Amino acid sequence: MSATRLAEKMGVSVRTIHRDIEELSASGVPVVADRGATGGFSLMEGWRTRLTGLTPVEATVMSSLPDSWQADSRRVASRFHLDPVGWYRAPARADHLAAVADAVWKERRLKIRYDSWKGVSERTIEPLGLVLKGGEWYVVAQTGKGHATYKVANIQAVERLGATFRRPAKFDLGSYWTESLERFSAGLYRGTAVVRASALGLKRLKLLSDAVAKAVERAPEKVDARGWLEVEIPIESVEHAAMELIKVGAECEVVAPRELRAMMASVASELAGLYGPQKPARNTA
Repeated sequence: MSATRLAEKMGVSVRTIHRDIEELSASGVPVVADRGATGGFSLMEGWRTRLTGLTPVEATVMSSLPDSWQADSRRVASRFHLDPVGWYRAPARADHLAAVADAVWKERRLKIRYDSWKGVSERTIEPLGLVLKGGEWYVVAQTGKGHATYKVANIQAVERLGATFRRPAKFDLGSYWTESLERFSAGLYRGTAVVRASALGLKRLKLLSDAVAKAVERAPEKVDARGWLEVEIPIESVEHAAMELIKVGAECEVVAPRELRAMMASVASELAGLYGPQKPARNTA
């Protein structure tokens, strides 16, 4: 983008743009300058800022903050590094994050094409705030049916409707998010299972989920003759629990329900058959 175009988009002078480009280059940001009538400034393809932990799209969101906030955000960014993505994972796509953020700041309605588990549909939303959770961006919005949360990566298209909306005076983004997570967890775990686990098994159980970790911490410290502890843990379903408990290995034994114990036995048998002594190859010559 040319300096003139950048100046128009940012509402500053061309001289300011040139000064900012020089400061970015001096700080190690790989800004590429192409000379000529069709030239302009661009970031080196594939570059990711190490200063803030933000992708170029997320950095664009920061640049759309109100002027009175930008100085504070830059000051924090220079002293606090945020990398919310888990180890061995790449950042989730957020193609429409900048457009959604702009609508949040300016309190403007959006029409989005959204891909949910029910299929792709078009929805009109009034975006109230953005949340970064586990490397994924979510937008909390008002709809005709109340408040709802949308994963930004699942938004396929965005149309700015132009019309503004009035933000609820008493809406608190942090409180809403906490309450929505609690509701989600309450609806997620539909049953319980009783297991016995060794000290190592208990450590592995805690890694499965926060709900399971809390169950382990609440369990009475009454071990059996082997030194194993009996714990009642929440589960989503028998099938899901079996796949999760396989991660704990032989350091955990399912006591109940019988369906889960039977499924664990079946999975263990299949694994033993798969990894048992290899049979000699038949000579077909």
